[in-house]
Amino acid sequence: MISYNPRDWFSFIIRFHKADTFRQLLPLILLISFYAAGVAWLEMYYLRLSDKSFVRNIPVMHSLLGFAISMLLVFRTNTAYDRWWEGRKLWGGLVNNSRNLAMKLDSMLTPEDTAHRAFFRKVIPAFAFALHNHLHKEQTRIELFDDEEHGHVFRQIDEQKHIPNQVALLLYRHVQLLVKEGKLSPEQLLFINAELQSFTDICGACERIKNTPIPFSYSVFIKKFIFFYIITLPVGYVFQLGFYVVPVVAFIFYVLASLELIAEEIEDPFSGDSNDVPTEMLAKNIHRHIAEII
Repeated sequence: MISYNPRDWFSFIIRFHKADTFRQLLPLILLISFYAAGVAWLEMYYLRLSDKSFVRNIPVMHSLLGFAISMLLVFRTNTAYDRWWEGRKLWGGLVNNSRNLAMKLDSMLTPEDTAHRAFFRKVIPAFAFALHNHLHKEQTRIELFDDEEHGHVFRQIDEQKHIPNQVALLLYRHVQLLVKEGKLSPEQLLFINAELQSFTDICGACERIKNTPIPFSYSVFIKKFIFFYIITLPVGYVFQLGFYVVPVVAFIFYVLASLELIAEEIEDPFSGDSNDVPTEMLAKNIHRHIAEII
């Protein structure tokens, strides 16, 4: 995720960063510009259309469709941002629930239960790292927690299976072991059950966002709408703007296509883009906070 100062207008205007849509759209902008220049030359110098040509009425269509395309893009962008914000709230909930579980376990376990404390100090943040790698479609790495004391615990995990579920299962099994040993009472088990259950709930909600994109037909329709809207712009506006239609059409294409690109990027907050939810940073925070609590 990009960290920035929202009040620094000047640097935003003059600097092109990796996530800037202008870099991605530059080849298409140039292509649209050449197309608009060709249409302008064709109409003004080759076809020599008269003032009474029906082509002059095409801008009326653009005026009518402009409101429709703006509403579609607003809805598209808002829907994508809702998905991004939901992903951020889910990971914020994971941070809070991890802290709450660590605080509750710290208050329940005695200072002499060093082995149990060390187990939870390792496994609770391990779930966050496992979920981060699972959502980014990478092989789960547990080298951070593969020490001599608890390395055998993580070697039980089969990397061919659902890793976050297996880490959550380790937590459930160890809590049940504490109940059998009498270190936790059934009432205390109920007391921490909400935090334990929230891990798999958060994982499932993140998977829902990851695996359910915007409906295909809706996304295709918007792209086709933008394409046909842009290629018909120079046909009608040549009479009012002349060759100035080239930069005007290029700029309109840049604005409309940028909104669609931004929506495509933020609709999946776990795809590894620069504007995604900072899951790795949040997992590291969980690791640090749990070590401080337990």
